[in-house]
Amino acid sequence: MTRPGDLSHHTLAVLVENKAGVLARVADLFARRGYNIVSLAVAPTRGERFSRITIVVDVESAPLEQITKQLFKLINVVEIVQLAPEESVERELMIATVQVGQEHRSQVVELVDIFEGKILAVGSNHLTVSLDGGPSKLDDFEALLADYNITELQRSGRIALPRIGRDAPRVAAG
Repeated sequence: MTRPGDLSHHTLAVLVENKAGVLARVADLFARRGYNIVSLAVAPTRGERFSRITIVVDVESAPLEQITKQLFKLINVVEIVQLAPEESVERELMIATVQVGQEHRSQVVELVDIFEGKILAVGSNHLTVSLDGGPSKLDDFEALLADYNITELQRSGRIALPRIGRDAPRVAAG
């Protein structure tokens, strides 16, 4: 599990042209160079011309400066913003299905309520729950949920933006 402030991981918000194959080229760059991607999320920005790729990278697999230089060699990369956890707002989404009998169901429901999550589906012996929040909140929730029988779990990957009122370091085009 990645914890905020973990110095071996860093978050990059990469603004790219919204064109076919851009994500594949970014992923291929990481694969060819042996860079480890911890988390990857991509979606169009409010304008359809650009997409933002949020990449959490393992900086032990390569220096951050080397990663950004290689990314800027890709034609469709417009801007890279390095987002330190203390200078950004980070969120993830988790959906989990827990096998839980009637005797423990109220405990799981209470845990979901404490973490301000939602019950998405209820079965005779299962609950499907969702939670959104910062990575450490999801890590803590997942650890407590592990006391029950998690049958399926999926996390979305991290998305992040700079905190309002603070400037994140921007890397100028290569």
